[in-house]
Amino acid sequence: MLSFQRAAVKVLLNYLSDKPIEKLPRMFWIAEKLDRKGLHRPQIRSMRDVLIDPNSNWRKFMEKIFREVDLRLIKKFTECFLINASLTNTEKNRKIAEQYGCNVPWAILMDPTSACNLNCTGCWAAQYGHNHSLSYETLDSICRQGKELGIYFYIFSGGEPLMRKKDLIRLCEAHQDCYFFAFTNGTLVDEEFCQDLLRVANFTLAFSIEGDEAATDMRRGEGTYQKVIAAMDLMRKHKLAFGYSTCYHRYNTESVASDEFVDDMIARGCRFAWNFTYMPVGKDARLDLLVTPEQRAYMYRRVREIRETKPIFMLDFWNDGEYSGGCIAGGRRYLHINAAGDVEPCAFIHYSNVNIHEVSLLDALRSPLFMAYHNNQPFNENHLRPCPLLDNPEALASMVKESGAKSTEMEAPEDVDVLCAKTVPAAKAWAEVADELWYTRHKEKEAAAR
Repeated sequence: MLSFQRAAVKVLLNYLSDKPIEKLPRMFWIAEKLDRKGLHRPQIRSMRDVLIDPNSNWRKFMEKIFREVDLRLIKKFTECFLINASLTNTEKNRKIAEQYGCNVPWAILMDPTSACNLNCTGCWAAQYGHNHSLSYETLDSICRQGKELGIYFYIFSGGEPLMRKKDLIRLCEAHQDCYFFAFTNGTLVDEEFCQDLLRVANFTLAFSIEGDEAATDMRRGEGTYQKVIAAMDLMRKHKLAFGYSTCYHRYNTESVASDEFVDDMIARGCRFAWNFTYMPVGKDARLDLLVTPEQRAYMYRRVREIRETKPIFMLDFWNDGEYSGGCIAGGRRYLHINAAGDVEPCAFIHYSNVNIHEVSLLDALRSPLFMAYHNNQPFNENHLRPCPLLDNPEALASMVKESGAKSTEMEAPEDVDVLCAKTVPAAKAWAEVADELWYTRHKEKEAAAR
């Protein structure tokens, strides 16, 4: 079977080299063969249907990528992300989860360093302090352990991960079968780094941006917006793939979802967008930045509209709970390892029982807090209310206490009841709106099925 897989992958990658759009039907046939247990068959066939349609938005999106992105990057993305991370190793991942009775994630988010060259308003990462880093050897060990569990997708946050860019490139070189991704403020991207990205081909970036220049500089510091734009221009010049991430809050939601902003990001070469809603984590958290229920509902509808009409792949980390079946944290689809080595269920949940310097990755997944996640997910039958902090704060408080997990914030450890008290009013207000959205969505699906 391995020989068939290798041969199929080789054929698939060869198809990408010459008139790939014309060969889409055959490529999807190969993808179905690689998905031996049919775990992803509905998704493969759904993607096939929209990409084969010459008038679909996603077909135009693909054509644009093949015109504007270096073929080496497209091949590596196909091999490492689509095949290794998302098709051929998911069965291994699932079997290990069943064997040990725990979650085994699809992706690992880790912080190479807690240091950062910016000081953004409301940034939860600042609560970790600025004196911690995961050594190259630890990063490499996490990847090696992860691959034993069927994990081939690794994401970097921080701090500012590109403060360790030489080590990250070295990691990409050592694990050419994996795909790597970083959230970055963009200020450290230069010509040499772009050349490195082209060479390794298995590493891409999402630039953090808060909307227009005024909104971005308000949170990230004067002049940051222009540095991000300059980095995008440099990446585009080298035909590199990249996207953007944005934290939408009470004062910028309508701006980051506007046609003007999204169209500008597309014109600058962004291929994808990650939307995160503001989370009031840490001692300096500003509650006034929390979105209103109306703004969150607006983003729910707006992201879906953008997906249907614009050539960019857009995600909404919370409002897409209906597609992921609720919360994806706690190792269900991903986990977080901070720069001190604490293994946390989520980038926004700063509690842990274990440290990666002391236990294996598998043992971390079987630690009390992770098992509490495993045993309690989903946290709400309404998957538009997926989060145990923002939407179901009583769930997080219960799990942290039950597991005996400790706060991992170095600057000011935060009692879980204090943290959860911040989100109780927002959770209650969103519940009324989300329940109506959920009910309406199900009625629409039932009508479509008839």
